Amino acid sequence: MLASIPQKKRDLIARGMDVIDLGAGDADLPAPPRAVEALVDAARDPAMSRYGFGLGLPAYREAAAAWMERRFGQRFDPLSELVPLIGSKEGIAHLALAYLEPGDVAIIPDPGYLAYLGGTLLSNANPYLYAITPRTDFLVDVDEIPDDVRARAKLLYLNYPNNPTAAVAPRDYLKKVVDWCATHDILLVYDNAYSEMTFDGYVAPSIFEIDGAREVALEFHSLSKTYNMTGWRLGWAAGAANFTAPLGNVKSFLDTGQFMAAQRAGVAALESHADWLPGNLAIFRERRDAAVAAFRAEGFRVEAPKASMYLWVPLPAGVASLEFQERLMQEEGVVVLAGKALGDGGEGFFRVSFITSPARLADAAKRAGRVLKQVTR
Repeated sequence: MLASIPQKKRDLIARGMDVIDLGAGDADLPAPPRAVEALVDAARDPAMSRYGFGLGLPAYREAAAAWMERRFGQRFDPLSELVPLIGSKEGIAHLALAYLEPGDVAIIPDPGYLAYLGGTLLSNANPYLYAITPRTDFLVDVDEIPDDVRARAKLLYLNYPNNPTAAVAPRDYLKKVVDWCATHDILLVYDNAYSEMTFDGYVAPSIFEIDGAREVALEFHSLSKTYNMTGWRLGWAAGAANFTAPLGNVKSFLDTGQFMAAQRAGVAALESHADWLPGNLAIFRERRDAAVAAFRAEGFRVEAPKASMYLWVPLPAGVASLEFQERLMQEEGVVVLAGKALGDGGEGFFRVSFITSPARLADAAKRAGRVLKQVTR
């Protein structure tokens, strides 16, 4: 379903339609200037065009480790406790190949980032999809995992701040999950791609700020959202060496490392964090507020999220999310993501990425309001 959207968008543009794409989490903003300059300089160095292999650029590992310590107060050995990734999606999907065998189970939030499900299926393991809904504040309640599932589970995927629901997880909840994973010998795969996309004074934690997490968790980070570098494909995984090593082993068979000039740019982005991020977040805050106001004005019930770049918008009872997505795209030229496209648990919602200007967000909301009136007649 998701794979067909880019072609449909191209077809609409070819027909002359003014398309507003609020589908992907892919902002129209520039990367940090220091990152761009570093990439240009590094690309001129022939050494940067050679294989990086699993080691990659040592300076990138060191910069990621230094960032984890500055941001979360957590120290990791850059050589043994960090794995450079070609975007966190790649590492999350490949992790399953290191840990899952046929018959094993991965517990996956539904709706959720499709790399969790994809990696599980490619490993010939069994996904257990837990529907995250308003009933549990969009949290996976581990007490509700059936005994037979828990007995076969090897991985639990969590993602807070959450995509697509924009939910955040309280620390007491994270502590409960860490203890549960320790009791049942389950690896907690903590996707923290949106840790820096936060608003209104909320500060997202690392899972490693929770006591006991070092013994049960791997955490994944990405430069994509924080630094507007989605296409640069830069990320890393952090955790105890006995958890990072299997992922590194799998990657040794599948890739020969990220372009080292891009890694050099990643160093510059991480080092510009303190002076660059506040201005970028201010833009996203303005866009969030504009999107919330615009969609509310058109009759949608919208909560202002504390984190992420998404609105998770409920639809009226009886309105199918895929039908709404398709009509909004074909009739009005606005691309959003149907909740069902991200998992059956997402039915009844659609996701808006506030990734463009307030004016375009307001225009998109008006068009969505017209479709809402039509489908609820």
